[in-house]
Amino acid sequence: MKIRLVALFAVLMLLFACYRAAEVSYSTPQENIVQQWMIEFKTTKAEVQLSLRVQRERDGGFNHSSMGFGISPDQLIGLTREQAMSAAGTNVSFQLKRDAGTFNFEGWFKQGNGSGHFTFSPNSSFASELAKQGFGTPTDEQLLSLAMADTGLAFINELKAQGYDTTTVDQLVRMSHHGVRLEYLQGLKSLGYSVKTTDLVVRMKDHGVSLNFIREMTGLGYTNITTEELVRTKDHGVNAAYINEFMNAGYNRATLDEWIRLKDHGVSMTFISELKELGYERVALDELRRMKDHGVSASFIKELKDLGYQNLTTDQLIRLKDHGVSASYIRKMQEKGYSNLPIDEYIRMRDRGEREQ
Repeated sequence: MKIRLVALFAVLMLLFACYRAAEVSYSTPQENIVQQWMIEFKTTKAEVQLSLRVQRERDGGFNHSSMGFGISPDQLIGLTREQAMSAAGTNVSFQLKRDAGTFNFEGWFKQGNGSGHFTFSPNSSFASELAKQGFGTPTDEQLLSLAMADTGLAFINELKAQGYDTTTVDQLVRMSHHGVRLEYLQGLKSLGYSVKTTDLVVRMKDHGVSLNFIREMTGLGYTNITTEELVRTKDHGVNAAYINEFMNAGYNRATLDEWIRLKDHGVSMTFISELKELGYERVALDELRRMKDHGVSASFIKELKDLGYQNLTTDQLIRLKDHGVSASYIRKMQEKGYSNLPIDEYIRMRDRGEREQ
């Protein structure tokens, strides 16, 4: 998605290389802002994808921020589908109103793709309401951030209803920057989570703990997972798809800590399938982890089988690997006359320093 957004804005820059950029100064004469938009209309989808990009120049330096989101076309006041899908192309002018302020868009549309520049008109009434509710008075830049994320009165009311510790505009802006939306707050509540702290809900969002992730884990019977456990499980790459692969293969449901250990040690269904083909079926989860830890691979086992060692236990395989006894070593020893020895003897030889050469 990030690569796609970069590509989209590269196209935008080409389209408007000759288009005079709208410059806005919000606070000081030393700050200039260039604000650009891009929209994709797709006939197969009810929503359109709106991308916003803001470039600020401050004291000779540049700061960039961007955001993309789906939106219903009827929220884009003054823009019709006919304009957006124009085959010949057409100039457009339309608005998007949010609690924190109004976006005023100007630009060009052709065959469902549009781009241009926008200005932002902060909503002084919303700013006054934030001050009245004890959040402090927001700057115009903060209002722009809140408007881009659609962080409005409904979001604030939900925070208050759920007892969040959010008391400053900075906290609201931080949540908006990290993708915490009204739907996420409501979804967590409906799933039984009372998060209540700005830092924790931002951390959950940053670590990819989505509502769908929680629902899928609940569907597998992992209920009453703490928020910290959710973050840890997600961080280690364990999800419903990973667990389902094992359960579909006949394994019982393990604890989250067990799944995390397996994932951390590289135990996958590919490894299990390879072992099955070599005759090692339904190896216990702990044994799979031990084999991975000690470097026992499918190729290691196959090479030993090719030398006639058909039914080695997992413990024997691990011992061989730990002592540096490979198929190559055994083959060299056999060439020197040490043929058909038990594996323990090859291990003793290796430990005594018997070399292949």
